[in-house]
Amino acid sequence: MKLISYQYNGIDSYGAVFGDRVADLREVFGARAPDLKALIAADLLSEAAAAAGKAAATLPLAEVRLLPVIPNPGKIVCVGLNYGDHVRETGREITEKPTLFLRVAESQVAHGDAIVMPPESSKLDYEGEIAIVIGQGGRRIAEADAWNHIAGYACYNDGSIRDWQTATPQWTAGKNFWRTGGFGPWMVTRDEIADDQVMTLVTRLNGQEMQRTTTDKLIHSIPRQIAHISAFMPLAAGDVIVTGTPGGVGAKRTPPVWMKPGDVVEIEVDAIGILRNTVRAE
Repeated sequence: MKLISYQYNGIDSYGAVFGDRVADLREVFGARAPDLKALIAADLLSEAAAAAGKAAATLPLAEVRLLPVIPNPGKIVCVGLNYGDHVRETGREITEKPTLFLRVAESQVAHGDAIVMPPESSKLDYEGEIAIVIGQGGRRIAEADAWNHIAGYACYNDGSIRDWQTATPQWTAGKNFWRTGGFGPWMVTRDEIADDQVMTLVTRLNGQEMQRTTTDKLIHSIPRQIAHISAFMPLAAGDVIVTGTPGGVGAKRTPPVWMKPGDVVEIEVDAIGILRNTVRAE
């Protein structure tokens, strides 16, 4: 099942996508689950699938304004340096534990929205990634149990302002500029993607392929990421883990390739779909 968060006629809602139509689920669940995060927290995904199958998909997908898949996540935890080719191009070393940083919700945009290049820098870079949405929360989740804590998957563009990121050893500023990270187009629920299924991730800039990898090349696997993060803080339903980008980022090309106003960047994951964003100046 593909689930989206969206606005229609100025009202925030969420629903299931069937081709080019949307079945509204907020109308079905009402106060029980006013948004997608609440639906996941209430463990209603199976009930939502049954309801979506019965509901009339009456809304044209083209007429809704998509929101980031989870507009109100409690936490967005990003994993850095998690593919060998990216570690090598940065001149760093593989670490025993995952490298982590946080993003804030305000740094995200939906599929179809513009990523914003701020006036403080022209070094706006792409990072194609796969995002995990947590379903069942928990603390100290064992790797063997980690798949059971996933609600679904989405595409992610961890857009980065490189000079702000590299100005200090801490990456927070460069990873959290307003409206620089793409999250979408939808969440594909876990039952649609086999646990440990090898997914192909591709990033294109203006139609040119910039990154390509498969998830079997992750240094720290998805279960290991969940286990490690939940060891030091509880994970909750609707939290997002962004699993890492492969080699080929713009900053490490010769000459560097920066995104600029008018560009179109696409993150495609074969089991999920295509996240597409334009770029505009703030």
